[in-house]
Amino acid sequence: MSPELLAYVGLFWSAFLAATLLPGASEAVLIALMLAGAGNPWGLLASATVGNTLGSVVNWLCGRFLGHYRDRRWFPVSPLQLARWSAIFQRYGLPSLFFAWVPVIGDALTVVAGTFRVPLLPFTVLVGIGKLGRYVAIMLPTYALIDA
Repeated sequence: MSPELLAYVGLFWSAFLAATLLPGASEAVLIALMLAGAGNPWGLLASATVGNTLGSVVNWLCGRFLGHYRDRRWFPVSPLQLARWSAIFQRYGLPSLFFAWVPVIGDALTVVAGTFRVPLLPFTVLVGIGKLGRYVAIMLPTYALIDA
């Protein structure tokens, strides 16, 4: 596997796992790859965004299909978090999914969206746009540092 492809695959998995309820820091991986000159910027942006968005789809699936287990200890969001973020989701609706990139909050929002049976296509589009914006916001100042 070429070093460039390895960078894209590694970033994808880092972003994917960071979007699920597992701890991760895909932003740090992205910045490290950029500083090392690994991969092209568009490829890095695509790998991070797609991986992170698909990780959120896993959370949506947990909410959608495992919601009846929400009181179990292993469920990815505590009952208190689920109640809190359900109220916020009911108040702000689909636009709240633009904030699925926010640590901790985003995980709960994506699970809640699944429990509310938000259709997968609008969910994926809104979450993807938010995550794309976050990665662009990380990449722009990093490139400014590289060019300085």
